[in-house]
Amino acid sequence: MNRKGRKPVAAPIVQMQRELEEYRRSRPRLAKLPESIWEAATALARQHGLYAVTQALRLDYMGLKKRLGDVPSQRPANSKPVFVELIAPPPPTQPEKCLIEFESTRGDKMRIHWPASTAPDWTALLRAWRGTEQ
Repeated sequence: MNRKGRKPVAAPIVQMQRELEEYRRSRPRLAKLPESIWEAATALARQHGLYAVTQALRLDYMGLKKRLGDVPSQRPANSKPVFVELIAPPPPTQPEKCLIEFESTRGDKMRIHWPASTAPDWTALLRAWRGTEQ
C-alpha cells in the first residue's frame, strides 16, 4: 500500500493508464473515447474490479458498469473475507461429572463426586471442611 492507504495499482492497469493519457493528450478534452479503449477497460474491470479500474483510469464508473452488463466483476485473489462465522460444537447430551478431592495437613481426605454440569463453589466447600477440623 502506498502512503495514502491505497493498494498499489496492477501492472496491466498502469499500462492502460499510459495509453489513455497519451490518447487524451492528442485529442480535444471532451472527445468520446473509442470503443477499443472501453473494451480494454471492461476486460481490466472484470479482472481487477470496477472501482480500481475507474479510479486509476479516471473513467465514468456508471458508464463502465453498464458496459460490463450482467457479468459480475471478480474481486482480486488477494482480498480477505470481511466476516467469518464460527460454529460452536453442540452441548454434551449427558451432564459432565466433576470430582473434587481435598486433603488436610493431618492426612484427612474428602472426595466429592458431583454429577452436574456446573461445579459447586469449591472455596466455600474447602472453608466448611477446614472449619470442622479445628
